This record gives sequence, structure tokens and C-alpha cells, in this order.
Amino acid sequence: MFLRIGRSSRAVLLCRCSAASGLCVPKATRNVNLTAPKRRELSYHPNEVFLFRTCSTSQAKLNCWNCKHLLDNVPAFFCNSCKVIQPPEEGASYFKILDCDYTFSLDTQKLQKRYLELQRSLHPDNYSQRSVREREFSESQSALVNRAYRTLLKPLSRGLYMLQLEGMHLEEGTDSAADPAFLMQLMEINEAVDEAQTPEEAEKIGRDTRGKLTDLTEQIDAALHRGELHAAKALLVQMKYYTNIEEKVKEKLSEFM
Repeated sequence: MFLRIGRSSRAVLLCRCSAASGLCVPKATRNVNLTAPKRRELSYHPNEVFLFRTCSTSQAKLNCWNCKHLLDNVPAFFCNSCKVIQPPEEGASYFKILDCDYTFSLDTQKLQKRYLELQRSLHPDNYSQRSVREREFSESQSALVNRAYRTLLKPLSRGLYMLQLEGMHLEEGTDSAADPAFLMQLMEINEAVDEAQTPEEAEKIGRDTRGKLTDLTEQIDAALHRGELHAAKALLVQMKYYTNIEEKVKEKLSEFM
């Protein structure tokens, strides 16, 4: 839910968050429900794997589709024996795919480095002269890596994804439970953005918003470490609002150019 109010009309406009806004919970997988059971504590395991069609975190023993050699890793991008590209393990955690620690405050530089390494080796252009099957696997693997990277790169989508792995979601209508004082504060900020007359005024709102997002990032990380999933969920709702304001400030600044 996004709120705006103008001084002239004193009308309040309520806009529902939708899938088109890009702020809904990212889907961890395609065509499979991998919702993990709720746990009382959120454990941080660097290489946790959610196996395809199960909620187990144990290692699955898979074989290469080409040479039938046992694959050493899950997910496996290539066979260590024949070096042929493998089909994507759709049930693997995005953290496992990009070799990141299962933590909200992950190393984004390491994330980007791993993403670029994988895309260099998995990109479909590298398989234009290979078999149809290899080309299909390349396209699927590359798309999966892209989804994982986009989800883990931003704190908001990363946090929502982590809650989803823990069995929690931001349902439609969650925003209605927000604190009225907080919503009023948001309306005032949005009004200030609308009425900003100079780039300096808009920049100040942007700096304040970025500072708030930094503070929320620290609070969410602490809540997840303590296993306080409901607290983390409430903080992510606030982060969603402030992320909207940050984007609105960028649009406002573009008007002054």
C-alpha cells in the first residue's frame, strides 16, 4: 500500500502493491513448492541446499546425464569427468547457487564476482555449436543464475526471499496493520517530495531515506540473527515503503535535469 496526500485537494490516494511494482515476494523456484517449515530460529549455514521436490537440506547424489559419472557438488553446473554442462537444480537455494553465506548481510562484492564467473561459463553464446540439449541447459542455467543474483543483490528482495525459505510471506493486505503514525510520516515525506522545488531539496530527502534504509538493514539483520522472524517481517514492510520513496526521489531528480 502506498500513500500520497496533496495540500490542495486534501485527498488521500491509496495504491495497492502489486506484482508489477516488483515488491512482492520473489519466487525461489519454478513450478515447485519449496516452502520450508517454520523454525523457531533462523540458522545461518553457508552452503544450505533445498533439494528439488523435498524440503531436505542434505546432499543429493546425482549423476551426469552424459557420462553417468557421479557429480561431486549440488548444484552442479558441469561434470568434473566429461566437462559437459548439467541441467539446473531448480530446488537449490539461491545462496548455494551463488556460493554465498546464508545471511542477510552478505558480501555483495563476492556475490557479484561469483555471478560474473558463472555467466562467463554458462552464457548461451558459448554453446551455439553444441547439441540442442546443451544449449537448452545453458539457457536454463543462465536464467536461474540471473534470478538468483537479482534476488540476493538488493536487501529488500533478499530479506523477503529469506523469509520465504523460512515459510513466511508478505500476504496481500499486510500493510493495513502498519502503525498509523508511521503511515502519516510516510504521507508527509511523499508530500515533501512532490513539493520539492530544487534538486537540493529532493537530495536532502534522498539522503534521509538512504540513512533510514541503512538503519533498517541493520535492524533486519539483527532480527534474523535472533530468529525473530515476525519482527524481521515488520521491518521489511517498512523497508518496502522507504524503497518506494527512494525511487520516487530519483524520479523527482530526473525532472530537474
